[in-house]
Amino acid sequence: MRAEEPRVGEAFYHVRVKPGEISRYVLLPGDPERVPLIAELWDEAWEVSSHREFRLWNGRVNGKLISACSTGIGSASASIAVEELARAGADTFIRVGSTGAIQPHIDIGDLVISSAAIRLEGASMDYAPPEYPAAASYEVLLALIEAAEFLNVRYHVGVTATTDSFYLGQGRRGFRGYVRSGVKELLNDLRAMGVLNFDMETSAIYTIASIYGLRAGSICAVFANRVRDEFGVAGERDAAKVAVEAVKILQEWDELKARWGKRFFHPSLLRPRI
Repeated sequence: MRAEEPRVGEAFYHVRVKPGEISRYVLLPGDPERVPLIAELWDEAWEVSSHREFRLWNGRVNGKLISACSTGIGSASASIAVEELARAGADTFIRVGSTGAIQPHIDIGDLVISSAAIRLEGASMDYAPPEYPAAASYEVLLALIEAAEFLNVRYHVGVTATTDSFYLGQGRRGFRGYVRSGVKELLNDLRAMGVLNFDMETSAIYTIASIYGLRAGSICAVFANRVRDEFGVAGERDAAKVAVEAVKILQEWDELKARWGKRFFHPSLLRPRI
């Protein structure tokens, strides 16, 4: 086994899949328990591997292969998943997660589609300097918006702040009320910038995907509103539905691009040609 790219047999060490064993379209929930919940929305599904926080299932929607792989909590493990899944053949990633809103108009159970993310985590810093943008692929972003509109769910589109720490990193107090000066104004500063929400994976996924010429998007269900001090588990299934529908849309657009020999999707590809 080469230490440069560790494997178990032919399978990559962490996600435990071989090259060519997964779909090019991979949904990335954090929670391993969310993978079978997502798979319930597919026409058929089966587990491929489960190792540490990485639980991976394959399935089919409209006769086409789709995959889902959990990433655990945080950008460090998410970066491992993207690295190994890309080596296995994936080129399109959609994070399907939960989030805390920091704008008062966003309700529990709403969905947030991230157009870009502020890189307040460390994993992406190993890939690019802080000035490098963490932006969604416009094709995946548009597919998520189209899917949310089709499914008639309540959603918001904007910038996410991705952090390594759930507590102080997101403006919460630590154990016994510990807080340091920079944390105190974080929430207010981000709100003033128009940032919609906190999460712990999006910016790393976006940065790595962009560097490698891959596509990435992110949709999260709002479990908390930090401004209103509200918490509730809601919207998880809606986020999964939108992500699966977005994959169907991307499959259609990718087929259109191939048919017309185009590298990028643009709306006129949907018009009938004379």
